Amino acid sequence: MFQLAQPANFEQTVKKSRFLATALPVANEEEAKAAIATHRDADANHNCWAWRIGTSYRFSDDGEPGGTAGKPILASIDGHSLDKVVVIVARWFGGILLGSGGLVRAYGGTAASCLKAAHLLEVKPCVDGIIRFAFADLARVKAKLTSHKDVLIVDECFTATGADVVVRLPERDVEAISRMISDMTSGRARLSLS
Repeated sequence: MFQLAQPANFEQTVKKSRFLATALPVANEEEAKAAIATHRDADANHNCWAWRIGTSYRFSDDGEPGGTAGKPILASIDGHSLDKVVVIVARWFGGILLGSGGLVRAYGGTAASCLKAAHLLEVKPCVDGIIRFAFADLARVKAKLTSHKDVLIVDECFTATGADVVVRLPERDVEAISRMISDMTSGRARLSLS
């Protein structure tokens, strides 16, 4: 899964019609709606858009024939495995009708070209876990955890016998890190997911 690092734009002309795509990172539906309202071009004939935030998504053809603009924009978002993004494609009609297939290619292609040129960040699904350590194991295992680039120590709370350490780690590494903790402490410490 990826997210936009920053806004991106792409412009192209298809049979005298001008298409301008604007892709923006958004955190929630309210931000997506605000971005669409802010980036609509009043001079454009159509301002078609799509957004995806997790499993939620919406799209609009804004007066173009049904399924020829919003769905192809959403398909471009999904094709780039993007999350938390809105893409708005404005069209200024150039006098030549594109037909349904031409509109699908123009809207979807403009959105795809915009996203292809955008700077993307890979987002790794993470989980939080708690590890209860005895003082004898704490420093060695904590040093090993911090050497792993994707593991983050979120909190540490000392107890009478050791410490409880809260970690954030990639979902895909849970089994390997859990095994490493158990091996390093001869089973005295275990990772518990919260």
